Amino acid sequence: MFMMRYLAANDVKGRLPTLPGGTVTVERRGTDRIGVGGKTVELERYIVSGLIWGRESLWLDKDRNLVALVCVDAEFDHFEALREGYESALPVFVGKAADDGMAALAEISRRTSPQRKGALVITNANLIDGTGRAPLRDAVVVIENGRITAVGPRASVKIPKGARLFDAQGRYVLPGLWEMHAHFEQVEWGPVYLAAGVTTVRDVGNEFEFMTAVRDAIKAGRGLGPRILLAGIVDGDSPSALGVIRANTPEEARAVVRRYHDAGFQQIKIYSSIKPDILKEIAAEAHRLGMTVTGHVPNGMNAIQAVEAGMDQINHIQYLTPVLLPKDYKPQSGVVPKVDFDSPEAKEALRFFKAHDTVFDPTLVVFEWLLHPSDVPFSQFEPGAAKLPRELYAPINNTGVPPARAPYARELNDLFLKITGELHRNGLRVVAGTDQVVPGHSVRREIELYVQAGFTPLEAIQAATIVPARVMGMDKDLGTVEVGKVADIIIVEGNPLERIGNLRNTKFVVTEGKLYDCAQLWLSVGFKP
Repeated sequence: MFMMRYLAANDVKGRLPTLPGGTVTVERRGTDRIGVGGKTVELERYIVSGLIWGRESLWLDKDRNLVALVCVDAEFDHFEALREGYESALPVFVGKAADDGMAALAEISRRTSPQRKGALVITNANLIDGTGRAPLRDAVVVIENGRITAVGPRASVKIPKGARLFDAQGRYVLPGLWEMHAHFEQVEWGPVYLAAGVTTVRDVGNEFEFMTAVRDAIKAGRGLGPRILLAGIVDGDSPSALGVIRANTPEEARAVVRRYHDAGFQQIKIYSSIKPDILKEIAAEAHRLGMTVTGHVPNGMNAIQAVEAGMDQINHIQYLTPVLLPKDYKPQSGVVPKVDFDSPEAKEALRFFKAHDTVFDPTLVVFEWLLHPSDVPFSQFEPGAAKLPRELYAPINNTGVPPARAPYARELNDLFLKITGELHRNGLRVVAGTDQVVPGHSVRREIELYVQAGFTPLEAIQAATIVPARVMGMDKDLGTVEVGKVADIIIVEGNPLERIGNLRNTKFVVTEGKLYDCAQLWLSVGFKP
C-alpha cells in the first residue's frame, strides 16, 4: 500500500528501483465493479512485478487503500489478503487475478515458440523408451499429429515425405517426466516445468478458479506448459484449515466431490482437518464418480486408518513412520525413531498397503530442503538453486535447520530414504513428486534421491514416467516412447542409466509433438539455463 501511494505521489511512471538490485513495475489493468454487502464498489486493479517471481494482482479503493491482494507466500502457496468486509468477494478477486495470469501466460507463449511443428522425425538418437527394454542405438522416432507413429532402428523406419528432421546427435531420448506433487501457483511454472523436461503435472491443491483457467488455457493451446491433472483440495473447519473449500457434513462432502468432478478434476486431495467420518463420505462419492482420493493423513488418524476409510494414495513419506513402529512406541522429542522393517508391525503395514495397492508420493526433496543444515548452501544439494531469478534465490536458499540440529535432521532424512526404498522393495508403487521447492529442478532431484534409496536409475525414471501414467489410468497414451502414444519426449545429453544426474542435461523437450529448446524456456521466465 505504501509503495502504491509513493508511486502515485511521486509520478514515477510505475517503475521503482529496489535494493540490492532490480526494478518493481506497476501496471494499471482497469476498473472492476465488485459486489459487496448489497452494493457495488469500484476498485482499481493493478499488476505488480518485481517484488516476487512472477506477478501480483491488487485492488485499491478511491482513497488508495489496499482492498485485496492475490499473490504467493514465502512457501510459494497461493496467498490472498482482503480488507474486512470484502470476504464474500474472494472468488471474484481470484478469478480476476486468474485472468491476469492468463494474459501473462499468453505473452510468455508468444515469446517462446516451438522450434518444430507438424510432422517431426528425431534421428540419430539413443532411445530409452521407458518400458525396461535395453537402450536402442541410432534410433528414429517419427511424430505425426502429436503422436508417435514409428520407432525403431534407422534402417527399419520410413521417414514421411515433408517431415522436419531433428538430429539428436547421439543424445538420449526418453519419455517426458511427470511431477506428481505440484502446486502450480503462477503461470511462470508452465515454461519452467517444460524446461526441466516435465510434460505432465498433477496439481494437488490450488485455487479452483486459477487452476482450471491455467489448465484450460494450456489444453486449448493458448498457453505454454505441461499437461495438467487436478486433485481438488478439501479440508474441514479448524484453526489450521487450508483453503476455502470445506466439508464438515456428509452433504457438504458429496457436494464438494461433485463440484470437482463436474469441473474435470481427476482426484480429491484430503487435507489435515477432515474428520474420519467425512473422509469416508468423500471417498465413497469420489469412487462412485470414478475419481480417486489422495492427500494428507487427517489429524487423529494413521495411514492404515486413512486407507481403510477410502484413501487410494498418500502424499508425504512422514505419514508412514507411525504405522511401522511398535504399538507401544513412545515418541521422544529430538530423537528419530528406529524402524525395524522386520518387525511384525512393519511387515503387517507393508502387507496392508500392498493388498490395497496404495500409492505413495514421498516428496523426499521437500524434506531435504527443510532439513538441510542452514550453514550449508542449498545449492550443494540442489544445483538448480544457483540458477534462480533474484526474487526466488533468497527464499529458497535461506532455509534449513540450525547446525546444532543438523545430526537429527540428517538422521530423519535418512529414515525417509529408507522407508521409500522399503516401499519399492516390497512392490508398492512410488511416484515422483516434489511439493515445489526449486521450480522444475526439484523433479530431477527427487529422482536422484530415489536412486539413493535403492532404486535402479531406470526404476527411478519410471517412477516419474510410466508408473504415474498407470496410477492415473493414462498409460495407453503416456509414460513411454512407443508407437501410438502421445509424443511427450525429452532429449538428454549423457546416459541417465549410467549417471542419473544426466537428467539435468535435458536440452530439448517435445510436448504433444511440439519441440522446444530448453534453454529458451528457462530464459523466458528469468532462470539461468
